[in-house]
Amino acid sequence: MLKVENLQVYYDAIHAIKGVSLEVSQGEIVTLIGANGAGKTTILRTISGLEKAREGKIEYLGRDIASQQAHDIVKIGISQVPEGRRVFTNMSVTENLELGAYLSKDRKAKADSLKRVFEHFPRLYERRTQIAGTLSGGEQQMLAMGRALMSKPKLMMLDEPSMGLAPILVRQIFSIIKEIHKEGTTILLIEQNANMALSIADRGYVLETGKIVMQGSVQELLASEEIKNAYLGGEAAHS
Repeated sequence: MLKVENLQVYYDAIHAIKGVSLEVSQGEIVTLIGANGAGKTTILRTISGLEKAREGKIEYLGRDIASQQAHDIVKIGISQVPEGRRVFTNMSVTENLELGAYLSKDRKAKADSLKRVFEHFPRLYERRTQIAGTLSGGEQQMLAMGRALMSKPKLMMLDEPSMGLAPILVRQIFSIIKEIHKEGTTILLIEQNANMALSIADRGYVLETGKIVMQGSVQELLASEEIKNAYLGGEAAHS
């Protein structure tokens, strides 16, 4: 579904992404793990069209999207849940969600999407008229995910969905990611909480200072002493 080859991204003189190649097949959950500052967010922003690569290919469903604008990339079925949630704090929950479908002219499709989001996130339905800035961190994360779902993406990219949340909420968010995946959405997940990410993913890539240093099935990554010591606090994850 998604194929990234030899991606090179610079911020002025800083070489942020150094020849990254990765693939996501339809129906997979693929995770990208790595320390803060490794370049994970930059990769997602480049796939989304928010940053431009100096070199490399980004193919989605067989077509090259490296030079496309961000809104066109949403149109063809890729949505992103940004790091730090980025909800519109002075607008209501429903208004935030409707913005996620701003490209759709089909009223019924929008209403169906809204219904689906409220089924996944009953808490958002309860809070639908509330101003988004007054929601808790966990509710704002649900809102950011709901907003990304409104465009009915084929590929959903999540950037650090567990950041700053209490463990019980992290488990809830991850169980919703699994539900969304079961309904047919392919997932590319960036996460510092490697235990949680590997507990739901099929495959993973490990990024260090802009380079992929290891890749493989979840079982292969969990079996690696290096991964255990660096990312899993010395012990393997349990799903």
